Amino acid sequence: MSDICDTVLILGSAPNAVAAADWPRARFEHLVAINNAWAVRPDWSHLIHPEDFPEERRPIDLRDGQKIVDYTQYIPQQNAYGGVVYAGGTMAFTAGYWALGALRPRVLAFMGCDMVYPSAGSTHFYGAGTADPLRADITLQSLEAKSARLALLAALQGCACVNLSTDPSRLVFPRLPIDRLNGATQVSLGDPNGVTKARAEEAALDYSAPDGRYWQVQDRFDAAKLAQVDALWLKAYDTASIAVA
Repeated sequence: MSDICDTVLILGSAPNAVAAADWPRARFEHLVAINNAWAVRPDWSHLIHPEDFPEERRPIDLRDGQKIVDYTQYIPQQNAYGGVVYAGGTMAFTAGYWALGALRPRVLAFMGCDMVYPSAGSTHFYGAGTADPLRADITLQSLEAKSARLALLAALQGCACVNLSTDPSRLVFPRLPIDRLNGATQVSLGDPNGVTKARAEEAALDYSAPDGRYWQVQDRFDAAKLAQVDALWLKAYDTASIAVA
């Protein structure tokens, strides 16, 4: 486990990701690009992608210090936070949990990860792409609940999850403009009791896929029970009074 770092930017592939192209790099100790987002700016520190991410879409040459994060690294981190079935099987949440465990940030900032897709026109900064979170998936019944879970578990670790986007979003994180992303950002969790209840329900269900391939065993999981867990996380988030300042 690494020492605590200051700020990590998780950069996704939504059309607004290009707004981050000119942001001062000094604001982020680490810049984690998801899939194609490495093309938004050349100074990313980590590229995280699933094993089926096409070879032709990966960068050819890496700069000094740049690292590739694949499933052999992010699955253990997901498991440390309860596993992908509860975390949500999309790369925005995968990147978040990996960064929480591997980089130990004080602030986890998201851009280009709103997971809101227009019915026509560009869905990603590079044009039309596959809207991964919109697929029929037992782990993604409520994107809001999955983001609430990430924010709450981060808060217990002393990390603030914030959304730098101004667009409509499925993320429940507090909004923060880029010029307020500085050393003063802190997080407080008013009431952790809801988190304890949600984690206890997860433990009681014991839905796991240690290798991360939950789709191969999803017939073991009850969608209604997972929806009940989602409801617990949303209630926990509403009552926890997360404050970012």
